[in-house]
Amino acid sequence: MSDRAIHRAKIEGVGELVLDDSPAQLFPWWSFTKTAIATCTLQLVAKGHLDLDDTLPNRPYTLRQLLQHRAGLPEYGKLASYHEAVERRDEPWTADEMLARVDANHLDFPPGEGWRYSNVGYFFVRQIIEETVGADIGTALKTLVFDPLELETVRLVGVPGDLEKTVWGNKEDYHPGWVYHGLLVGRASDAVRFLHGLMSGQLLRSNLLELMKIRHPIGGAVPGRPWVETGYGLGLMNGTMSKVGRAFGHSGVGPASLSAVYHFPECRPVCTVAAFTKGNDEGVNECAVVDLATQV
Repeated sequence: MSDRAIHRAKIEGVGELVLDDSPAQLFPWWSFTKTAIATCTLQLVAKGHLDLDDTLPNRPYTLRQLLQHRAGLPEYGKLASYHEAVERRDEPWTADEMLARVDANHLDFPPGEGWRYSNVGYFFVRQIIEETVGADIGTALKTLVFDPLELETVRLVGVPGDLEKTVWGNKEDYHPGWVYHGLLVGRASDAVRFLHGLMSGQLLRSNLLELMKIRHPIGGAVPGRPWVETGYGLGLMNGTMSKVGRAFGHSGVGPASLSAVYHFPECRPVCTVAAFTKGNDEGVNECAVVDLATQV
């Protein structure tokens, strides 16, 4: 397959898979992993094991604020030393070193009084899930999120060799340990089945799904991307896009590849779409999901 190809999948209506360019291929899901982590968290809320709005032990913020990037935590992706280490192909820092380098105890704003995208926050959510279930995040996601939908290809990757099995391989020898909250890989069709199952109420009670969809506004149109209005729910990018209206899902970017998985409830028919492509321009990939959603 060409490195320039956009690999895509689409579900219409209540679950008929109508298109999948690459049914046997695995893709890095990048930050779409956050949607799965948030779903897993809300499963534990439903079981009474976690509370969204209790202040976390020895911390000034809540689980809801972590999931919505409103805890005030800094972002390790802003560190030049992080990108330099990745480019040198260093072994990932330990979690303690990462937290020290980013100064995670220093908040950029009081919890609940701002918004800043933070992978550190989702690393803390990962820790909370693991402590709660007594198992690693990969096992928790499989048991609570993917097994109920019978998604067999989705798994957490941990070493560079795991990414060699994805559609573009791992020519840069990228170490997935640099994604501290965890990195999922899976088929494009399974990304669509997961989000479609989530949005159609197969994974969460209706009240929790509605909580997940409540948007904190971030801004308006984004140059070069289809967003007209942007916001963030609990693990969901949440706003409106040109031509398709409301959009729920997540985009992601990693070394030389992109992911975009979105549900469009105002399309007719309603559809859920995924696109994975080579490159680093998120606008190209997001426009691809819009184009696919509007194909009849």
